[in-house]
Amino acid sequence: MPTQRFRISVPGQGLHEITDRVCDAAAASGVSDGLCTVFIPHTSASLTIQENADPSARRDLEAWLARLVPEDDRLYTHTAEGPDDMPAHIKAALTATSLSIPVQAGRLTLGTWQGIFLWEHRNARAQREIVVHVGA
Repeated sequence: MPTQRFRISVPGQGLHEITDRVCDAAAASGVSDGLCTVFIPHTSASLTIQENADPSARRDLEAWLARLVPEDDRLYTHTAEGPDDMPAHIKAALTATSLSIPVQAGRLTLGTWQGIFLWEHRNARAQREIVVHVGA
């Protein structure tokens, strides 16, 4: 099956690794050589490929983005869903909602220190959907 969907529960803001789930979906596709597209159909969360060995890299990225897009900007007008909503939309716009990863010999060609992460931009616990498509 070339397209699979899975849901992940996240406790709130931050980088949450989904590498194993995406690798499993890619392997289940049966595609030996092709391209894996990972997509998150949400407007306040995103995807990224980042270092998965040292947690301090994730903490630094999270802190940097929080400084870049603060929650207390008085210029925001989209505030009905809380103070973290508009910043979450901006963060998602600055990052990515889809990733493309080559598949060779049935495996994603991620580098040694690379992991795939769902980047949650809202403060509250959330259920997020991930769509994985692998084509030859």
